[in-house]
Amino acid sequence: MKKLLKILVVLGTRPEAIKLAPVVLELRKNPHTEPVVVATAQHREMLDQVLDLFDIVPDYDLDLMVPDQTLFHVTGKAIQGFEKILKNVQPDFILVQGDTTTTFIGALGGFYMKIPIGHVEAGLRTGNKYFPFPEEINRKMVSVLADFHFAPTEGNRKNLLEEGVLPEKIIVTGNTVIDALLMTVQDDFNHEVLTGDFDKLILVTAHRRENFGESIKNIFNAIREIAEQHPRFRFVYPVHLNNNVQKPAKQILGKLSNVILLPPVEYFTFVNILGRADLILTDSGGVQEEAPSLGKPVLVLRNETERPEAVKAGTVKIVGTDKENIVQEILFLLNNNDAYHSMARSHNPYGDGKSSERIVGYIINNILK
Repeated sequence: MKKLLKILVVLGTRPEAIKLAPVVLELRKNPHTEPVVVATAQHREMLDQVLDLFDIVPDYDLDLMVPDQTLFHVTGKAIQGFEKILKNVQPDFILVQGDTTTTFIGALGGFYMKIPIGHVEAGLRTGNKYFPFPEEINRKMVSVLADFHFAPTEGNRKNLLEEGVLPEKIIVTGNTVIDALLMTVQDDFNHEVLTGDFDKLILVTAHRRENFGESIKNIFNAIREIAEQHPRFRFVYPVHLNNNVQKPAKQILGKLSNVILLPPVEYFTFVNILGRADLILTDSGGVQEEAPSLGKPVLVLRNETERPEAVKAGTVKIVGTDKENIVQEILFLLNNNDAYHSMARSHNPYGDGKSSERIVGYIINNILK
């Protein structure tokens, strides 16, 4: 084994940073590994907040983000930037995470340079190429390019096997998001949205590209209806910076006193509010994994999920983007103690907080001898 194994860790969005930060910290601790962090900054401000929290300074920063950027822009700039970095660094191994354009381009660059690639959070599937868009195809393409697949669950492993991935190349690790979560949640957290007099706290995240347009308006109108009918329900919504989200959120929800629209909040604040909420409404993927670890029921504002384990376990329920159905499901859960506590007490299938140890251990012991 080489004295120091140079491992290039590629990230560009806030979710990638959250899920790769524990891996970077684990690589730092290991005397045989040297992590080299590359940030594309596909999401600039939200990415930086997470990196600051975990004290990670990228070794290379492509700084790709521009207003109203297109997938064509991100893809073209990223592949050009990666070529220069890979030739300069000459890493022994590349780690990418999840399903973003950054993930796909990082894996493609590794393939072009014939460098072994590890895919963290491998094997998630909805079976619909346009939902989520472009993530579903990104992760499928990365699975073709990757040499080693770090799958969070047995269900993810099964997906990969069905696509022809060799069983010895799949390692079930749990999800690193639980590692990050357990490192971050605190018992003594306070925030202004938690003060005052209210009966129920409902945390909202909604930003998926495929929900832009009528679907996101349906979601916001459902929240508006409940907020108007139940003034002692408090909704807290950190609003994504994309104008396709900002504009309808302000138009539909902006004047309601019990709906608090926040700018995007840093990860530390978000997960600590999450830990004190009564119910989560989300179209996010990571929140479906985080909330069950804290005993919080989740209603998914999508028509499918690549995380069926949580649905099967009973911690998550898919409610879609139909306004009337969203209203019905929220009120049923908040007015039915048995149904609520059944979801809150269900087992979280996504890990024990040691996924990063398993990933780094596997790299050291089985890949880079």
